[in-house]
Amino acid sequence: MITRVTCAVIEQYARVLITQRSKSMPDPLLWEFPGGKVEAGETEEECLVREIREELSLHITPQFRMTPVLHQLGDNPALELIPFRCLYDGGTIQLLEHRNYKWVHPQDLLDHDWCAPDIPVVEEYLRLLKAS
Repeated sequence: MITRVTCAVIEQYARVLITQRSKSMPDPLLWEFPGGKVEAGETEEECLVREIREELSLHITPQFRMTPVLHQLGDNPALELIPFRCLYDGGTIQLLEHRNYKWVHPQDLLDHDWCAPDIPVVEEYLRLLKAS
């Protein structure tokens, strides 16, 4: 069985939002793009909007679906990470699950210690920026 999870590459003022996992989460203190599990009957975009609102109190608009990442770790079920480039539409960040957050310039993304499934997302995002 594959667990489907969305994540948001939220852009604002030429910067991107990244979040740091809490000590109590799997992969503690690593950085990731925020998001969450797709629920039954929910589209990927609906999931992403809901998760970002629930976890960070932000409003976003998904713009572009990026390449999903299939990640297998040991005997655990596979994870499909489905990233979207998103626009920030408002709200004030409230950390309800994460330890920390940063708005970073794209060139600084690789300076962070990322969760393994997010690394290909960072790499694709940087390629997309370079090509545009």
